[in-house]
Amino acid sequence: MYCHPETKGSTRRRGWFESIAGTTYATKIALAQTKLFYDRPLLPRVMPPIALPHDAKAGPTKPEVRAVVRSKLALEPDDHFAEVGSCTGAVTIEAAQRAGRVTALERKSERLETTRRNLEANENSVQADVELRNVEAPAGLPDDVDALFLGGSRNVKAVLDHAVETEIDRVVMNVSRLETAGKATEAFRERDLLGEVVQFQVSHGYELAGATSFDPDNPVYMLVGSATPDEGEKVVADGGEAIR
Repeated sequence: MYCHPETKGSTRRRGWFESIAGTTYATKIALAQTKLFYDRPLLPRVMPPIALPHDAKAGPTKPEVRAVVRSKLALEPDDHFAEVGSCTGAVTIEAAQRAGRVTALERKSERLETTRRNLEANENSVQADVELRNVEAPAGLPDDVDALFLGGSRNVKAVLDHAVETEIDRVVMNVSRLETAGKATEAFRERDLLGEVVQFQVSHGYELAGATSFDPDNPVYMLVGSATPDEGEKVVADGGEAIR
């Protein structure tokens, strides 16, 4: 576990907190909270950018999209992460930088080989135990997964059924086509999985006649949900009010 050098074994800070006798109760609480903040173990703030030297023809999930995926998965060092449709391995690699275990499924052997080769290219930043499985989901999905990412819509209903049966805590799915997004939203809703639907689009600037114009990527529809019991808000995908 990474620990900031200024906080690791700091006798100066311990002495400071041992000398607060006589201060007010509110001040003691504030100082105690500050001590907890500085003494907590810290992970590196920025992960190194991943390398993808090998192509799977289908193309990797774009970096900006992966950033949103990471935020929704909220992976912890003791999580078991599973991915359906690893392709180039971009999401697999970034998950392996954060989770404790990673299981990546890919039905096409040549794409799984691309995942393996790209993983090897990033071995210095990977901290998880990674297992690659050449199967078509839901076959091969473990029963102890904490977070699941679906990079495609193939067999989505069966995969979501598995998520419900095994109570996967975080489920994220990316879809690029509008009609498929509608069907996937229905599948999430029918299983009481739906937490939110996010649509976003990224554009990259380029020089045009001495000025800056933008080249847009295709929009992405992201479905986020959970199969664990939760009393929080659920959204209604048809635009109605959130239900509790």
